[in-house]
Amino acid sequence: MEKVESFELDHRVVKAPYIRKCCLLQGENGDKVSKFDLRFLQPNKEAFGTAAMHGLEHLLAHQLRKEINGIIDLSPMGCRTGFYLTIWGDIESSAIKNSLEKSLKDILEVNEIPAANEIQCGNYRDLSLFGAKEYAKLVLIQGFSLIS
Repeated sequence: MEKVESFELDHRVVKAPYIRKCCLLQGENGDKVSKFDLRFLQPNKEAFGTAAMHGLEHLLAHQLRKEINGIIDLSPMGCRTGFYLTIWGDIESSAIKNSLEKSLKDILEVNEIPAANEIQCGNYRDLSLFGAKEYAKLVLIQGFSLIS
């Protein structure tokens, strides 16, 4: 049985906020996919409120695509401390850091959450623009470190 990469990380020793390249996967035809751990909050100490995290997920999914080509997915972590970002290609963490920080700064200027309606979202009533912006401010002040 293949190991789950995130379960191999000692969550007691990491210091959030950080960006960590979890893995580089290579497909049978040579295609490469990079997966990143975008950790906003300290594991086992803090957790996003669901409305704020859901709002930030929508906002980042929208804003990051303006900055980075080839995004496959941005997914919230079940522990509610951050997000996974999956992208085509072998991408360096430093490029993600710059794009993430720019996206978070841009989020501070928006007035609405994209796709916040019953047609485009399965739980559109559970979104917080205010909460999303507060977490964006927090991590921009703290700054993301790069973990290998």
